[in-house]
Amino acid sequence: MSIDPKRAHLWIVGGGIAGMAAAAFAIRDAGVPGENIHILEELEIAGGNMDGARSPVEPGAYVTRGGRMFEEQAYQTTWDLFSTIPSLEDPEVTVRQEIIDFNSTFTTRARARLVDARHHILDASSYGLSNRDRLDMTRLLGMSEKTLGARRIDEIFGDHFFETNFWQMWRTMFAFQKWHSAIELRRYFLRFVQEFDLLDTVGGVCRTKYNQYDSMIVPLQRWLAAQGVDVRFGTRVTDVDFAGADQSRRATRLHVEDSAGASTISLGGSDYTFLTIGSITADATYGGNDTVPPLIRDRVDHAWSLWEAIAKKAPDFGRPNTFAGNIDENKWESFTLTMHSDVLINRIIEYTGNEPGTGALTTFTESGWHLSMVVPAQPHFPNMPENTYTLWGYGFEIDDDGDFVKKKMSQATGKEVLTELVHQLGFEDILDEVLETTDVTTVMMPYASALFSRRVPKDRPKVIPDGSQNFAFLGQFTELAKDVVFTVEYSIHGAMHAVYQFFAVDRPIPPIYDGLRDSKVAIQAVKAAFK
Repeated sequence: MSIDPKRAHLWIVGGGIAGMAAAAFAIRDAGVPGENIHILEELEIAGGNMDGARSPVEPGAYVTRGGRMFEEQAYQTTWDLFSTIPSLEDPEVTVRQEIIDFNSTFTTRARARLVDARHHILDASSYGLSNRDRLDMTRLLGMSEKTLGARRIDEIFGDHFFETNFWQMWRTMFAFQKWHSAIELRRYFLRFVQEFDLLDTVGGVCRTKYNQYDSMIVPLQRWLAAQGVDVRFGTRVTDVDFAGADQSRRATRLHVEDSAGASTISLGGSDYTFLTIGSITADATYGGNDTVPPLIRDRVDHAWSLWEAIAKKAPDFGRPNTFAGNIDENKWESFTLTMHSDVLINRIIEYTGNEPGTGALTTFTESGWHLSMVVPAQPHFPNMPENTYTLWGYGFEIDDDGDFVKKKMSQATGKEVLTELVHQLGFEDILDEVLETTDVTTVMMPYASALFSRRVPKDRPKVIPDGSQNFAFLGQFTELAKDVVFTVEYSIHGAMHAVYQFFAVDRPIPPIYDGLRDSKVAIQAVKAAFK
C-alpha cells in the first residue's frame, strides 16, 4: 500500500544509522517532505552504535565503542546514500568522495597482522588451511540455511581450523567466535569472498577520514536538519498497538515517554512507522584509568524492551531472547587509548612498519585476552590538540587471565589493560612513560556480538512483515536474505528496502554483490585457500 508521499508522515523509532538512512531515502527518493518525518530517539545524541566522543570518565580523553571497516563491493547501499550527503568539512565534496580521496592517500596494507607471544611478526600470508579445512569450507558453502539451522561454527569445522592463521584473521576482522552461528559465517564467506586473498594485509578495506560519528553521522544529521526533519531526543517508545490480521495489519498507536511524561501518538491512514529493534551497544558501560567497567546483566537501557513488547503480539515479529539471552557468549570489551605523547605511537610505527591509518588490525594471537589493536589515521577526531593521538583495541577472551596482568580483562582497570598491551608489544622499556602520558577508556558491551547468535529463520522478523500496511522493522536484528549483519550496510540496506517498498520508488536497490559469479574472484579465492 502506498499513498501520496507529500501527505505521508513517517514516525521513525531510533536515531541510529538505520533510522537516519530511512529518513534520508524517504526525502531523497520517495519525495516525503522533511518536516513530515519524525525521529524519536531515547538518547540525547544521534548515531546509535556509530559513536565517537570525549570520554565520559577521563577528562581530555576520547572514546569509540567500536570501529568500522568498509569495503568497495559489499557496501553498495551505503555508498548510494552517502554519494549525496555533503562531507563534514567541505560541502562541495560528498562523504562518499571524501572516503575515496582519503583511502587513495591512506592505503591499507598491514605489515604486522599477526604477532606471537615472543613479539615476532608472523607470516600471515600463510593461511595454514588443511585439506580437511578446505573440504569443510566447501561443505558449508554448499549447505542451505534451512539445513544449517542453529548449528555452531565448531559443529562444521574441526579443531585444526581454529588454530590456523586464516581463522585468526577472519575472526578478528569480523568478530566471530567458534560458538557463533554457522549460517552467519556462511553468509560472510559468500559476501566477502573477494577479500579471501587479502586477509593478511586487510588490503580490501577502506576507512573514513575521522571516526564514523564525525565522518558519517554528523554530515547526515546536518543534511536531515536542513530538510526540516523533526528529531525528538529524550523520547522513548515503550510499545506499539497493532490492528488487523493476516494480510492486512496496521500499526495504530505509539506509546511514548519523554520529559513531559507518558503519552500516545495515533497513527492514521497516511502515517508509517519504522521501528528499530535490538541494540549491540545497549547497557554499555565505561571504565577509566583506575576503574573497571561494570557488566550489566539486568536491563537498564530500553533498546531491547520495545522489541520484547512487540514480539508478544505476533509470532513473526521475532524472538529477541535468542539474541539477548546469553550475555556471557556475546559480551566483549573494547578500549581507546588517548596518548598525550608520541612515544608509544612512534614505537608502534617503527615496530609494525605501518604509518597510522595504513595497518588496520594487529592481533596478538597467543595473548590470554586475545587482544587486537588498530592505529587509525591521525587525528581520529576533528580539532584534536597537537601531540595527541588515539588507538583503539578490543579483547575477545575477556574472562581469561592476561599474560602479564594476572587477572581477567573484564576485571582490569584501564591502566592494567594498557600495561598488558605494552607487554604484548614488547615495549617494557617505555612502559612507565606510556602509563604517565596515556589515558585509557574501556567499554564493556554485554550484547556486542549478539547478532551472530545461533538462530533459526523465525528468530528475526522481516523488514516488512507479511500483510503490513504501514510498519517496518529496522536494524541489525531484521532479516535480509543473503546480507550480513554487524555492518553499516545491513542497517542502510534494510532502511532502503522499507522506504522503496512502501512508496513504490522507481529506482532499483543496488544488488548484493556476489563475488563467486566473477570467475576471477572465484579463482583468487580458491588459490587463497591453498596459501
